[in-house]
Order: sequence, then structure tokens, then C-alpha cells
Amino acid sequence: MVASRQRPGGRPESVGGVRVALGLVSGAVAIALCAVLVDRFVLGAEWWQVRHTVTAEPVAPLSETGPPPGPLAVSWEQTTSAHPGSVAGHDGVAYAVAQGQVVTASGRGLDVRDARTGAPRWSYRRSGWTLLGWTSTRSRLIAHFQRDGDRTDRLLVAFDALSGGLLWRREGERPAAVSRTTLRWPAGSDVLLATDEPRRTLFGLSAVSGNQVWRVPLPRGCRLFEGGARPSDGRESLAALALECAGGERHSRLLGVDPATGSVRWNRALGSPESPEVSMLDGVTLASDGTALRAFDDRGEPIAEWKGDSVCGDAMCQAVLAAGRLVIVYHPEGEKRGVTRMEARRVPSGRVDWQRDVPAYAALAQAGGRVFALRPRLSERLLPAGVDIVEPGDGRTTTAPAPFSLNTDLPGARPWLAAAGGLLYAAVPQAAPRPDGAARLVALRGGLTGAGPAELDGVPAGDWPDACSLLEKADLAAAHMAGHVAEPVRANAGTIRLPRAVSCTYKPPKKEREGKDEGEDEPKDPEGKRRKPPEPGPSGPPGSASPTAPVSATPSASGPAGTTGPDTAVGSISVSVRWVARSDHAASRMLDALQATQAQARRRRDIRADEAYEIGPTAGMIALRVRRYVVVVEAERPAGAAARLARSIAYRLNHPS
Repeated sequence: MVASRQRPGGRPESVGGVRVALGLVSGAVAIALCAVLVDRFVLGAEWWQVRHTVTAEPVAPLSETGPPPGPLAVSWEQTTSAHPGSVAGHDGVAYAVAQGQVVTASGRGLDVRDARTGAPRWSYRRSGWTLLGWTSTRSRLIAHFQRDGDRTDRLLVAFDALSGGLLWRREGERPAAVSRTTLRWPAGSDVLLATDEPRRTLFGLSAVSGNQVWRVPLPRGCRLFEGGARPSDGRESLAALALECAGGERHSRLLGVDPATGSVRWNRALGSPESPEVSMLDGVTLASDGTALRAFDDRGEPIAEWKGDSVCGDAMCQAVLAAGRLVIVYHPEGEKRGVTRMEARRVPSGRVDWQRDVPAYAALAQAGGRVFALRPRLSERLLPAGVDIVEPGDGRTTTAPAPFSLNTDLPGARPWLAAAGGLLYAAVPQAAPRPDGAARLVALRGGLTGAGPAELDGVPAGDWPDACSLLEKADLAAAHMAGHVAEPVRANAGTIRLPRAVSCTYKPPKKEREGKDEGEDEPKDPEGKRRKPPEPGPSGPPGSASPTAPVSATPSASGPAGTTGPDTAVGSISVSVRWVARSDHAASRMLDALQATQAQARRRRDIRADEAYEIGPTAGMIALRVRRYVVVVEAERPAGAAARLARSIAYRLNHPS
């Protein structure tokens, strides 16, 4: 029996049906409304996920000059931690200098500083989002963010480049061909380039409003490359984009586009279907596709070509335009492996003015009619990186040490160089803070001259000790190396030859080395890379007050199979004076720079040096500082030998005879 009630006039009415239906509808509407409000005002709200600072301070533009030849000193520096975001290949850090500011772009966001002082100006970060690219045109800077875990949720954010003020935001747009090396994509004439999902159409978006101003379909059968180290580049008046094209030859192409109108200025075929690396200078476009490096002028006409599948190695060839010459560094085809050449060509004729073999420069910059080149090492045996200042007219070069160390094998930031306002800006990768690492930006100015040559930062060459004098017979005997034979090695710094050995390798007598594999006891690489994996084993305990006091043997796994006991095998050892600084503070900075480039570095407080680090997976390498001297000791066997010898060296440097 169903309950009911009578309305006036005798008509029955169901008690629950209508009310339940209305209640369900109302509840659904309320839930949907709450979801929309939560998504808009909570999940998508700017107030909790965005950290945005702005500035009203003016900034003056920088002159087109770098520091003068001679010693270099640190004006200011900044470290940016790597951001291991959700998108592979976009965890680097990139830099640019413009309008008196230094822009640092990383997965975390944007950080803009005064180029003269390093003082913060403005910044922008979004929690839960990763910055995948950025671009700039005239006085506007635009960033491209992607929500972590959702590749379809994209956002363009535009800023006033000087103040950091927010101009506009636009959702869903896809930038055209973002570089994974520089994190930039092309823009110019207040227009930024975007594309659609199939990457077959090119759009121009106004940098002022974010609205679309033109649309151009790409050539039939072609589309933009999905990604690459440097698939595109641009200037204010011209953008160059690499295209992946179908067809019989399946060669990639390079498209020159006017950013203001979208009109195609030229279209050139390259020699490989692979994604090329593209770089643009003021009047020259470079493209390297694994078969050759090609240079084009602004009309797309070829200027020069360097053939070879390894002409640029693993990255784009370093090049600048200075004094009407294209100065480029490459690996010439047909030469022995490791040869690097610098060449100057007239633009637009392509005539070679000069060429010479050079170190494998990690970065180039130009300002004030000079070319600045960053060399990974001042000398093979010395610790600091070096800066060469090259005259583009004839290739004459002066050299100075850089106040940092450089390990080009580290991931993250590619070495970078720029010059402006009398300063030289250098960015290098670091392994610290571990495990993700960071990029270190250093602004360098001209330093004080000293009594010694500029190549040694003003330190007299006579201040360098003889590496073979840092250990005496008693020190070697205490480490069971009394019969080892010393082999001194000298070094040059630029044009300066140091008068004493900077490295000393102690090898066992020849009869003890018979039967060993070639290279087994050779000294390891200065940056901690060992040709033969080190044998595991803990380091010995701290010694007594005497620098030659014996260290008790420690168990090691290096003995015969199935046995345990002390590691009595003795190998070669190496002692290297890596640097003599002009002050204790400068030496401390250099040692800190060394450990910051190592994947594994541990502080040692038992060496009795001012500072010491154990580098690598075992205790086979010790880097120490005593006053102005930075020394590296390498000895894998017996266990604890490196620490024991490092104590002896610290004692000798603290108590010179």
C-alpha cells in the first residue's frame, strides 16, 4: 500500500518522487559548481601557485665591450640548481644578457638580475609547472610553462622585460621548435612563433596582446621537428626553423621566415634527415646536420661549408661574428682525432683570412672587436679553466686563467659565454649540490696585475714549488714505496713555461711492473676519471703528528678470491701542483670549484691541510689546499696511501725547508 495524500479537490500526490528528483538535480548542480569554483579559484588560482616579483628600478644598457686582456677577477656570481622536471631533456639552465640584465631560465622559472651587480630585479615561478622555453622580442619576454604530468596543459605568460610586470597569459598555445640547449624559440618584431599539434602550420602571436596576427602553412610534406638540441634560432628580423620533410630523399630543410609577416624568405635543403642544430648570428645562419656545417647569409645564399660527420662533435660549433669575419671553431675532416681548428672567414665572400689549431673551446663570445674563448683547461696539468682573447683580424691571442674549474662532461647547463659592459659572463655546469647539480654563472672583470705574468694570474712563476720535492724518501718508505722512481712533468700556461715540475709520477721499479697490464698503474685523470676502476676499500685512519707516521693496514676486497687481509699491493702514485693562487682566499675558491665539479666529493678533516676533499668512489684521490697551494694526490694502492701521502705533503708545505 503506497502512502499518499489528497490535494484540495481530491487529487492524489506522490510524497517522494518529485522532491527526490529535484534534490538530485540540485545536488548535481551544486557539486559541478563547487568543482568549477575549486578548479578556478583554488587549483588554478595564481595566489598560491605563482611566485612573482617585479621591480620599478631603472637599468642602464651595457656597452659593447668586454674586459681588457690580463688577469680576471670575480665581480659577482650566482648558482642555479638544476630542475629535474617531468619532461626529459628540459632540465638544463640557460642564460642571456640584454638591456642591462642577465636572464636565467631553468625548469623552475625565470630569474632576472642586474648585469652589473647581480642584484635581483624580477622573477617568476609556478608551483607544479615546468618552464620548457622562453623567448624575447624588443621589450617583452615570454615564458612557456607546462603542467607537471599533463602535456596538454600549456601556458604562455608575457612580461615587460625590464620590470617583470605581467602583460598577458594565453592557454593551449604551442611554441615553435624550442631548443633544449638554450630553452629558446624564435621571436622578432614583437611577434612570437607558435605551431599547431601536427606541427604543420606556423602562427605568429602578438607579443603585445597574445592574439594571432598571421598564419602560414608549412611546405607540403614538411613539419617542424618535435625537438632537438637547437632546432631553431632567430633574430628580430629573421627566424630559421628546421623542417622534417617526407619524400624520396627525406632530407631536412631550413626555412627562413620573417617574424613580422610570416613570409618565407628562403627554403634550403640540408644533407641529412636528422634534426639539425641551428644558430643565428647578425647576418649569418649556421646549420649542422651530421653531414656538414653550412653557413648562409640573410638571403639564404651559401657562404661556406665544412664537410664531415663530426665537424661539430656532439654540439653546435662555436661561432661569432666580429669585425666583418665569421670566427668559427670546428673539427676538420681528415685530421687526427681531437684536432680543433679556429678559422676566420670574410662575410659575405667566405674568403679565409686565417686559421690555426686551438684547444677545444667550450664557448665563444664577442664584444668590442675582440673574441673571447673559454677553454676547459688553462693547461692539461693545471686546474683552472682559461680565457683566450683573440684578435679577429689576425688570430693573435692572449691568455688568462679563469677563477673556476670546468668539467664539460657534466649534464645540465652547456658552457656559455657573453661579454658586455666591460664584463665577461661565463656559465659552467656543476655536480654540486648533489645529486642533480647546478649551473654556476660568474661575472668577471679585469683583475689587478701582479708581479708575475697574466697567464698565472700575476703570480711569479718562481712561486711554484717542484712537485717532486713535496715527498721525501721517508714519506715514500712509510707508504711502502721506497723503491719508486720519480718522473717529473712540466707544463705551460699560455706562452709561459713553468720552471719546475708541476706533476710528479712515482712508479714501481721496472721489475715489479713486469707482467702488469699496460696502463694499469698510470695516473688517473685530473678530474677524477680513472682508466681502470679503483679497487674498493676504506681509507686508513688519521695518522699521528709525524707526517710519515705509519697507518695501520685496513681490510680490502682486493686480495685473492676467498681470502681477507690487508691490501699490500703497491701501484703508481701521482702528486700534482694544480694551482698557486695570489691569496689564500683565491686558492680556497679554486679548490671549492674543483670539488663542485665532481660527482663524488667528501670533506676530509684529518689531512692537516687548510682544506681537503676526498674525490671519487674510493679514497684514491685527495685534493688539498695549504695556504696558496692546491695539490692533488692520487694513489689507489695500498688502501689509505693517498691520505697518508697528503698528510706528508701538507706537512712539507707548512714547514718548507
